[in-house]
Amino acid sequence: EISEGATVYEETGNQSVTQGQMTSLRTHTCGELRHSHEGQQVTLHGWVHAIREVGGGVTFLVLRDRYGLTQITVDNTCPESVQQLVKEVRRESVLEISGVVSSRGQLAINKNMPTGEIEVKASNMVILSAPSGLYPLPYVADEARGDIGSEELRLRHRYLDLRRPNLQHNIMVRHRAALAARRYLDSRGFLEIETPYLT
Repeated sequence: EISEGATVYEETGNQSVTQGQMTSLRTHTCGELRHSHEGQQVTLHGWVHAIREVGGGVTFLVLRDRYGLTQITVDNTCPESVQQLVKEVRRESVLEISGVVSSRGQLAINKNMPTGEIEVKASNMVILSAPSGLYPLPYVADEARGDIGSEELRLRHRYLDLRRPNLQHNIMVRHRAALAARRYLDSRGFLEIETPYLT
């Protein structure tokens, strides 16, 4: 994620979080959880990709990081503090969510999501960063629908545009290419020196 108040994590597809990727605040990524994690207490960080209120005090959040998507469920069995805080959550807010992984019912499985067999029942929620100023946001891309906005709009709100999966992939490719070049040159005895040191 690249945003004000957010952190960039390395893309690993569906792999588990390695020791180097795991932080003291996050136990798993949003693209990692599966049916085998059922019953585990987890903590996730990510952007709010979608919000759906279905009535009866039930709210579904889709939390997104550069690994994938995970559905978060808030209902009347969750702590009162979580039920109140979810009312303040808006799209593209950055959240820390803790809760227990639960299996979805057969009719609720989302086959379009690798994590579609599970959801996380929220027991704690922290808003790490929320959109400020005008809301709704001036620009939120929807690549699935082919709606990414005009180039002028995307450049004006570059911090939002850089959250698109396609651009995050490009950033990762650039990083890996630069890293490969550095490793190759280092193996041949080259030094990387910033030009200010030479003046």
